[in-house]
Amino acid sequence: QVQLVESGGGLVQAGGSLRLSCVASGTLFSISPVGWYRQAPGKQRELVATITRIGNTNYADSVKGRFTISRDNAKNTVNLQMNSLKPEDTAVYYCNLVSTVGGISYYWGQGTQVTVSS
Repeated sequence: QVQLVESGGGLVQAGGSLRLSCVASGTLFSISPVGWYRQAPGKQRELVATITRIGNTNYADSVKGRFTISRDNAKNTVNLQMNSLKPEDTAVYYCNLVSTVGGISYYWGQGTQVTVSS
């Protein structure tokens, strides 16, 4: 089992920055791809960024050049540095881990609210 706990959300003005962190329990983190997703009110959950166990990254077009995902396998942590925030970045942000041990399993955190005011 994996538990994911996010932190770092909050209220920020447009153009500001926030750093989200997600800590995972257990032993699967270092061998699993992890990522951040977000869900705005009335919209479907969407991918923000992912990072493989060896550090290859992928970003949604809407955040390229503004957000940076990173991971620290020694600390079971994945971070999302968000710069130049826009009101349309307002959403609940979720941490995700995909395990392929014994089949494919998806794990989610409880989410952290990010609100960007104009």
